[in-house]
Amino acid sequence: MIEPSPRDKIKQNELKACGEIPQHIAIIMDGNGRWAKSKNLSRVFGHNEGVNSARDIVEASGQLGVKYLTLYTFSTENWKRPRTEVTLLMKLLIRSIRDETGRLNQNDVKLIATGDLENLPAVVLKELNDAMKTTKDNKLMTLNLALSYSGRWDIVNAVKKIMKEQNESKIDLESINEKVFSKYLVTRDIPDPDLLIRTGGEFRISNFLLWQLAYSEIYIDNNYWPDFKRAQYYKAISEYQKRERRFGLVSEQLTTKNKIK
Repeated sequence: MIEPSPRDKIKQNELKACGEIPQHIAIIMDGNGRWAKSKNLSRVFGHNEGVNSARDIVEASGQLGVKYLTLYTFSTENWKRPRTEVTLLMKLLIRSIRDETGRLNQNDVKLIATGDLENLPAVVLKELNDAMKTTKDNKLMTLNLALSYSGRWDIVNAVKKIMKEQNESKIDLESINEKVFSKYLVTRDIPDPDLLIRTGGEFRISNFLLWQLAYSEIYIDNNYWPDFKRAQYYKAISEYQKRERRFGLVSEQLTTKNKIK
C-alpha cells in the first residue's frame, strides 16, 4: 500500500480514534459536467478530472481501512446521453482501467464490477475482465465499479432469477425473505453500504442501490466531484461517526444491546 503523507496520516489516525470507519462506502460521483461548464471547458474535461478524484479517494480508503468502496461510474440512464459523450466516456473508461490497474495492484486493491455488464462495448468488457483477473487476489480493499447499473434494474433482474428458479422447482417462494432476496442482487457478495456520499449538492439517490441503501447514512457534499478530494472525504466520514445508527430501534435499545455484548 502507498503510504499516506504525514499530514494525511495524522488525520487518518484521528478518524480511527474518533469512531468506527465505515466498512462499505458508496459514492455518487456527481458534478463533472457542471464543474467543466463553470470553467468554460468541455464536459469530457470534467470527466477526466473526475478520474483524479477517484484515484485519490481509492487510495485514502485503503489507507483508512475501508473494506469496500462502490463508485457509481455509469448508470443505465447514462446510455441516453448524446452519443458523442457516451463514446468519449467509454474511451475514458478503457484508458482509466488500463492506467489504474497497476496502481490498484500496488495498493493491494481488488477490482470488481456490478451492473448490466453485457451492455458494455466488447472492448470495455475485455479491459475490465483483464483488470479484474489481474487484481482478483488482492486483499486490502475491494473497489466496486457500478457500470451500466440501476437499482430498479437490479431488483427486476433479481425477481426474474427467482421466477426462473421457481419455474424449475429450484426454490420455494415461501422461503423468500430479505436475506434470500439479497442473494439474487448483483451486490450479493458485498455488504450493504454503511455510508452513501453524493457530491454536487443534489438531494437524490438517482436509482442507485435502491435495495442496499435502506439503512445507509447519507452525506451530501456541495463540491462537484472533481473538487472532492480526501479532505472532503475525511469530513464525510467524520460526520458519519457522529450519527447514531438505530436500524429501527430507539437509543435506549442500542445502549442495552451494547451492554449485553
